[in-house]
Amino acid sequence: MKFSAPLVGGRLVKRYKRFLADVLLEDGSAVTAHCANPGAMLGLKEPGSRVWLSQSDNPKRKLKYSWEVAEADGVLVGINTAHPNQLVEEALQAGRIEALSKFDSLRREVKYGKNSRIDMLLEQAGGARTYVEVKNVHLMRQAGLAEFPDSVTARGTKHLGELADMVREGHRAAMVFLVQRPDCARLDLAADIDPTYADAFKSAREAGVEVYAIGCDVRLDGIDAVKPVTLVI
Repeated sequence: MKFSAPLVGGRLVKRYKRFLADVLLEDGSAVTAHCANPGAMLGLKEPGSRVWLSQSDNPKRKLKYSWEVAEADGVLVGINTAHPNQLVEEALQAGRIEALSKFDSLRREVKYGKNSRIDMLLEQAGGARTYVEVKNVHLMRQAGLAEFPDSVTARGTKHLGELADMVREGHRAAMVFLVQRPDCARLDLAADIDPTYADAFKSAREAGVEVYAIGCDVRLDGIDAVKPVTLVI
């Protein structure tokens, strides 16, 4: 995935109201950027941190800038949760998740479950279906170890139950964790942050839901999901 234009650098002043971030740009101007990330962003929202924003030329947008990348622990971290589905789709189309590489068509945001939409539905010519849910990961509390979630996620817990239901109906279902920080080679659950999600995850795996994790190469010109991440769950 390439950014459509060069990112604009600056320093984070504060992130607030979940979806807003005040940033002091390198040219000295102050802007408010959209933060497309509903999580706690632990370790990524410290005032003074280096950040990079994309800039929109859409006159209908209330906020011209969007927060895309943060620097943490000396590496670039992708924080925009609007991108993971595209990144995982590109990885699937390129065959980078081998266990999910055999499909004839891929559809996004297909209705399923209880008033939900699956991130990706993989279908084969013979009718076989694989339901794929994507979760963004950027929490690191121990060097090299990514964790999910970084806040309580009732929505994530609901998705696990619905994936398990798809397996019970005779389909494949998979959870793909997209790790948007290149300094993590392993992934675990942050059960202390959301024990309910951890319990639901265990039940989903026991029901037959598959789990995969893929890491990203994060650059200022784009982001690509390119490398396997080891599950220690």
